[in-house]
Amino acid sequence: MAETGKGGADKPALSRAEGGASMRVDTALVRELAELLSANDLNEIEVEDGERKIKVRRDAPTAFVAAPAQLAGAAAAPVAAAPVAQAQEEVGGEAVKSPMVGTAYMSPEPGSKPFITVGQSVKAGDTLLIVEAMKVMNPITAPKAGTVKQVLVQDAQPVEYDQPLVVIE
Repeated sequence: MAETGKGGADKPALSRAEGGASMRVDTALVRELAELLSANDLNEIEVEDGERKIKVRRDAPTAFVAAPAQLAGAAAAPVAAAPVAQAQEEVGGEAVKSPMVGTAYMSPEPGSKPFITVGQSVKAGDTLLIVEAMKVMNPITAPKAGTVKQVLVQDAQPVEYDQPLVVIE
């Protein structure tokens, strides 16, 4: 690129080092790099040629970013379930297990009295807690009459399928 001054003489454009903002961009090269990204399912490619350096990048879809975090959380769940099983064996009694994956709630609404407390007597069919799954509140009921020996989950805690929730003796 050249600029024409008052005298009509051509002078070279200022380089970045001299404080100018001009830069030659090879659009054909950028297009070719973008096609390589798509063809090879890449997220970023960088090319250096002397002083010139070109980096072409595209953002990864959100689903790819979120998946590793979910996998890490799922892998940690079996480790957390082991202490629950040990606690159930120490106390004795029948464990009431979650019939679904969801969120356990100990009371019918935030701030209200919980359905059960440790040491409370329950009858068959009494609501022990609620498991919310897909915006549906599912009551978890006592399978038999007895006394609540242990509550194994906390309010608003995520629960897995077949996870022990309450021990009744």
